[in-house]
Amino acid sequence: MRKNIVAGNWKMNNTLQEGLELAEELNGALEGKEINCDVVICTPYIHLAPVCATIDTDLIGVGAENCADHLSGAYTGEISAPMIASTGAQYVILGHSERRAYYGETNATLKTKTELALANDLTPIFCVGEVLEERENGTFFDVVKTQLEEALFGFSAEDFAKIVIAYEPVWAIGTGKTASPAQAQEIHAFIRKTIADKYGKEIADGISILYGGSCNASNAKELFANADVDGGLIGGAALKVETFMPIIEAFN
Repeated sequence: MRKNIVAGNWKMNNTLQEGLELAEELNGALEGKEINCDVVICTPYIHLAPVCATIDTDLIGVGAENCADHLSGAYTGEISAPMIASTGAQYVILGHSERRAYYGETNATLKTKTELALANDLTPIFCVGEVLEERENGTFFDVVKTQLEEALFGFSAEDFAKIVIAYEPVWAIGTGKTASPAQAQEIHAFIRKTIADKYGKEIADGISILYGGSCNASNAKELFANADVDGGLIGGAALKVETFMPIIEAFN
């Protein structure tokens, strides 16, 4: 039985003090509530250790927003998978569209990052998705398939089964546009079938596939009702408890 997951991506927001306050407030809001999904917050690096030390990590999973493609060494400014794991974090976002677009991350680089994450017992939340031009010209299925094949399909079935996939319609991130529930289901079902063709139905049925693209309190329930949408990777709405909690509660 695959997990439902709602993960917040804070991006480059919140000072250390603001981040701790937000994490503590979310922890308090979740305590004693019946929640039908796993809740994760992916924070800037500086927040990881203090957040893990402050909140109940059985209640809220903690993840980084990226990791280096090297284990250690003379890579000034980089943060490695072992460093992230040493903070108590359990997840790491890899291949976010902003990393691909602004920092030139390739599928080959992301394959290496995923290898390092898995080797250090971190659960990758691996992002795939198309830009507006690819959506409009009808190549988006091929784009997503290539991202999966080049970055992830070299892994063993055992390792692949540890990965969470997040589908991002890049044209919907921060724009207020959202893929319709039917569009989300269509591409999520395609992703699951592509995985099944490579690894078999059992592995594919066990993989959580999250939707990331202007998901909010008003559309979360309808999006999550789709058979192949197992939760969300949430951006701006994850920065306030009052906007994040309704998305979490969409599974109730």
